[in-house]
Amino acid sequence: DIFLRVAREWKQSGKADFIVVNGENAAAGKGLTPKLAAEMFSHGADVITLGDHAYDQREIMPYLDETPAIIRPANFSEGCPGRGVTTVSTPKGDLTVISLIGRVFMDPRDCPFKKADAILAQKTKLAKHIFVDFHAEATSEKNAMGRYLDGRVGGVVGTHTHVQTADEKILKGGTAYLTDAGMTGPKDSIIGCETEPIIKRFLTGLPVRFQPAEAMVTLEGALIEMNADGRAVSIQRVQIPDHGG
Repeated sequence: DIFLRVAREWKQSGKADFIVVNGENAAAGKGLTPKLAAEMFSHGADVITLGDHAYDQREIMPYLDETPAIIRPANFSEGCPGRGVTTVSTPKGDLTVISLIGRVFMDPRDCPFKKADAILAQKTKLAKHIFVDFHAEATSEKNAMGRYLDGRVGGVVGTHTHVQTADEKILKGGTAYLTDAGMTGPKDSIIGCETEPIIKRFLTGLPVRFQPAEAMVTLEGALIEMNADGRAVSIQRVQIPDHGG
């Protein structure tokens, strides 16, 4: 609910011209449904990115092929439902959004670095302003991607770990970078879940059922400003507690 409220307010006030949301945990941590996607779009989301839970909800698969504004990682195997790149119009011009997924501590995928090169080589199909969601576990892989794409895209922001990092910066080539955007969800939790079952699993090694937590819901992310040539001017981490309203 806090995302829907903030997205609507930022769009109406002009604080944000374009909103990208990683929605792959929207369905109680297990992917995205068409209903949830429609709700996000109706409140101001322009593009929804996914990750390793992209296909958790079977009903989303045909929807991905029909909805260009929802993208899954571009370096999934060829033939997977959906697409990994999209370009959408904003009040200030077009923005291309690219979704990539990492390989360190993750399931085997095609090389995200080579896939990024292949996408960026198709310059006539891309907007001047480009944003990359890199869905990856290892901070080293995310840092490497940020620097690899520095000067070629306007922003690289990591997702997946649910823990926001404090290393936002503008890289030398003009790319805004943040290792992980964090999580919109309950802060009084372990990556969004009730703490006791997870602690029990660490103590015993036994399987447990993870339950979504509810306390101290907070929206996390980043606000990036780009200039006319597609380079980043600023990046600001965002943390907004849900006080209702």
